Amino acid sequence: MAVGLRIKLPGVNVEEFDRLDAAIDVRGNHPDGLIFSASGPTGDGWRVVDIWESRAQFDAFAGERIGPAVGATGVSVQPEIAEFPIHEYVSR
Repeated sequence: MAVGLRIKLPGVNVEEFDRLDAAIDVRGNHPDGLIFSASGPTGDGWRVVDIWESRAQFDAFAGERIGPAVGATGVSVQPEIAEFPIHEYVSR
């Protein structure tokens, strides 16, 4: 069953997010299970909204790519992740 994830990155600005995004490289190396991802600034940091085929696939991706990218870029952030069930989705 697909899951949605709302990921809050408090205190992260556009430059920091762009460094993380480049290091994670979902465009050049699309992770298994990622259906959709979008992100943008908020009043207190950055927000990411993802749709994944499963939470296990996101967790594997986070361990393999997000964690090392955070370490490599020096961006200090404790993400707040809220999961929600996906009843249905439409994509092109």
